Amino acid sequence: MPDGLLVVDKPAGWTSHDVVARSRRLAGTRRVGHAGTLDPKATGVLILGVGRATRLLTFLVGCDKAYTATIRLGQTTVTDDAEGEAIDSLGVSDWPRVEAALPHAVSLLTGTIEQVPSAVSAIKVGGVRSYARVRAGDEVDLPSRTVTVSRFDVLRTTPAHTETDSGQPIEVVDVDVEVEVSSGTYVRALARDLGASLGVGAHLTALRRTRVGAFTVEQAVGLHELTERCEGDSVSGIPLISMSDAARAQLPVHEVTTEDATRISHGQRISSGPGGHDAVAAIAPDGRLVAILDETRATARPKVVFPVT
Repeated sequence: MPDGLLVVDKPAGWTSHDVVARSRRLAGTRRVGHAGTLDPKATGVLILGVGRATRLLTFLVGCDKAYTATIRLGQTTVTDDAEGEAIDSLGVSDWPRVEAALPHAVSLLTGTIEQVPSAVSAIKVGGVRSYARVRAGDEVDLPSRTVTVSRFDVLRTTPAHTETDSGQPIEVVDVDVEVEVSSGTYVRALARDLGASLGVGAHLTALRRTRVGAFTVEQAVGLHELTERCEGDSVSGIPLISMSDAARAQLPVHEVTTEDATRISHGQRISSGPGGHDAVAAIAPDGRLVAILDETRATARPKVVFPVT
């Protein structure tokens, strides 16, 4: 099986681990991993590393990401999304007031902000995932973290109706948005905080990841299509991005000589390039990815070396 990245369009209802497990069967190898999970109900870009490309994934986990999402104003839930039990259903009875306040509320959540992650997250508290503590009935108080929301655009607003848990009808408003955020940003928390700022509460009802770093949903392949491509146990149907192309797309590049490529492969150091970056793709004259280098000093230190196979 060749080495490379696979960009999957994850369907709703699948966990990221489910996608990895299916891809392992299709690729005929256990060496498949992912560069950051998506919630089961979310769809969109999931980056998989196949073979030696699993060692590239650590350089993709911290990439910025883009999403489309729908935020429902007027109702909060325990999980900050539609999966959780409603805990407050204020509704949106005065939409003109809320609509007028929406642009300012969005602006407060744009740029570098302090965000308290959703309690139902994978962050560990005392060695236990936060979501597991919440489901066990524990109170979870997570500290805030600094994140960057580089874009938060409202696309449209749609009045809607729903019910409280007791069956009482309430008026809500669904807000379709596009956001671009730094790694570690919770879109569910953006929804929660937008509703709090507007005084009506909110939760996330739909989420689709459209980009991870340089890799977009337009490059992604759906699981059904991937399965069809691999009919008859043919791994040639898997549309892998080569390791060198993947590295070029995401990292600064140092075009090394054949001699320097040999030195790196033998564990020797070479002179750093001019950028001073901490993760640089060393590409040999034949186009092969030789290593990922730390070039923050005068001599480059290999972080990962990919020997010739």
